[in-house]
Amino acid sequence: MTEPSRLESSEEVYRRLFGERDTTAPHPDPELGRILRTVIFGDVFAIGDLDDQTRELVTVTVLATLQTLPQLKAHCAAALRVGVTPVQLREAVYQLAPIVGFPRTLNAVGVVDEVLTAQGVQLPLPDQGQVDDADRIARGREIQHHLYGDRMAQSLATLPDGYGETTAELLTGLLFGDFYTRSGLDLALRELLVLVSLATLGLEPQLRSHVRGVLRAGNSPERVIAALIQGFPYMGFPCAVNAIRYLAEALAEQQGQDEQQGEPGA
Repeated sequence: MTEPSRLESSEEVYRRLFGERDTTAPHPDPELGRILRTVIFGDVFAIGDLDDQTRELVTVTVLATLQTLPQLKAHCAAALRVGVTPVQLREAVYQLAPIVGFPRTLNAVGVVDEVLTAQGVQLPLPDQGQVDDADRIARGREIQHHLYGDRMAQSLATLPDGYGETTAELLTGLLFGDFYTRSGLDLALRELLVLVSLATLGLEPQLRSHVRGVLRAGNSPERVIAALIQGFPYMGFPCAVNAIRYLAEALAEQQGQDEQQGEPGA
């Protein structure tokens, strides 16, 4: 049997995500459209062992981070079409608040709610929160310490008047306490999507930390690379490949440590 061409493969993926494409409709930029479809839906979707749900959650994360709201609307609908649940879609966007800020998160949530309402989903969705004001810091610190130790607190320890501890606690309570403890997405997927958002923004110090945390959360290196490649047509190749380089550095460092520990007398 003859293997499908890039164009044929891309059209099949497009149908899974968006339904049948009207190939007879006039398009002002048909050449760019063809390049876009064959690269994203032909090449990128064939790389790595990610299911359509994870791919669309990665794409939604990048588009929400970039605030490209028309494209976000289309991919929210596509995510639901391939089996992402309303709760999963909402959780992927909610947890961007500590990364991109609440105003941009609210913009993205507005798009999610618009798509859900158009599909007849009753809002608000069921609560997923698992903490309250009494335990959010402690629960968040457990997760943060598992993934990162206390590096954040140490890096801010020299700030005057207790600001280091206060600043570190804000992150612990918000990202790890308020969001990472929520149900709807597991820890590995949450951390993977946060890494994708950081890659989209090109935040090198945080990326260097999170490429280690994403592995401790339970993601394989292959899964992380595939997710970053999935995001590259939307965030741009430089942002994606920089994150992949940081991952490669972390893997090489870990391999060196493992080899050193395995030496006689080490």
